[in-house]
Amino acid sequence: MSEAASSSSTPASSSKPNDPAVEDIEKLLSREATAFQREIEVERILKAFKLNPYEILDINEDATPEEIKKKYRHLSLFIHPDKTSHPRAPEAFDLLKKAESELSDKTKREELDAVIHQARVILLRSHNLPPNTRDDDPRLKGLIPPWRQQFLAKSKELLIDEEVRRRKAVKMNLANEGLEARKKEEEANAKKRKAEEEAQWEETREQRVGSWRSFAANSKKKKKTKVQILG
Repeated sequence: MSEAASSSSTPASSSKPNDPAVEDIEKLLSREATAFQREIEVERILKAFKLNPYEILDINEDATPEEIKKKYRHLSLFIHPDKTSHPRAPEAFDLLKKAESELSDKTKREELDAVIHQARVILLRSHNLPPNTRDDDPRLKGLIPPWRQQFLAKSKELLIDEEVRRRKAVKMNLANEGLEARKKEEEANAKKRKAEEEAQWEETREQRVGSWRSFAANSKKKKKTKVQILG
């Protein structure tokens, strides 16, 4: 009986959890899973809408500055180019850095939040819901497409419109600055030409005075000659 018990316990002891071979396989599988997750996260960041830093950081719009910094640190370490072989990891890393920087800028975040809030209000009104409706409101459950998907799409639409307006304003300002610069250049050239003309006038002054004196002297001689002939 004891021999049977001992023989039955032998296979179990060969597959005990602390078996080095089992541990190595588990570590390898864990590393592979983590590497795969890193690549998935890189792809998610690259596919996120570039004008919405909340979407890039995958964080809610009401997140506190501390929560934003914490999420940024976690993601930046997780997909750091030194820790993943994904060829576009540096690009994703830069996008994270830019998103965190924009949300850390009070003015930029207020402008962004204003556009996103407008998108939320417009979308809620389209569902005949008041502007103060919360995301966990039962009336938002079961929407097709889901509420979050609709909200991100509307935010994207308004953010694109805002970016188009911003670029047009920049272009117009540059055009106005160009016109102003050309106007100033023309005024400067006109002043330069006037100064050169005045300088040239002064340089030929003695020549003009000498010519006048010579002309006046010749006129007097002619008058005297005429008087003598008449006499």
